[in-house]
Amino acid sequence: MKDLFDLTGKVALVTGASRGIGESIARLLATKGAHVIVSSRKIDACQAVADSIVAEGGSASAFACHIGEMSQIDAIFAHIKNEFGKIDILVNNAAANPYFGHILDTDEAAFSKTVDVNIRGYFFMSVAAGKLMREQETGGVILNTASVNGITPGDKQGIYSVTKAAVISMTKAFAKECGNLNIRVNALLPGLTDTKFASTLTSNEDILKSVLHAIPLGRVAHPDEMAGTVLYLVSDASSYTTGTTVIVDGGMLA
Repeated sequence: MKDLFDLTGKVALVTGASRGIGESIARLLATKGAHVIVSSRKIDACQAVADSIVAEGGSASAFACHIGEMSQIDAIFAHIKNEFGKIDILVNNAAANPYFGHILDTDEAAFSKTVDVNIRGYFFMSVAAGKLMREQETGGVILNTASVNGITPGDKQGIYSVTKAAVISMTKAFAKECGNLNIRVNALLPGLTDTKFASTLTSNEDILKSVLHAIPLGRVAHPDEMAGTVLYLVSDASSYTTGTTVIVDGGMLA
């Protein structure tokens, strides 16, 4: 029987892959045979992850890209087209959350940074990947990391939550218009996960206690617990799944 999770020969770009959820995704996709392009803002951190994947028998390379900068989006896709001639999987995982505080005190700089990365960045990364997938005529898969905050806004995480709601809508919009191109688009909605990105929440005992009380499994997720869902959504195991969101939150929204 065919291994529905086999990614041999696939080229996968994972953003925000130098640590946390992105790193876990990159490592798992590589174990399934994909060549993984490890990307984040800093090349040294990307190269360290790529080297580690290769040392463990996988295939990986590194390319720095700040998805909040349009010129860097153009550069990474020019590299991918020249180096590989195709892209099969895009995982939009890089994100910004520079402000934690009351929504009325959100300043313009924090607003712009969050929107530029989480909405504009995801949108034009998806456009660039989608155009290349359309050219190669074999289709592909786009996976967006959104958040449970896109459904129920997090306290003191106003603009971040707004952008993640936009990612959920964006996922559905791309899925509707790109389905006839054999491009599937889905979203992962993580709950509270033990990453540096979420340290504002996980390092505050009072906040953490109140959050854990609302999670039926009673604990914070490990980044590796997100990667398996992504593998399903980017593999042939989910070949008839598009335009959907998968919540992985320990039961919090239940």
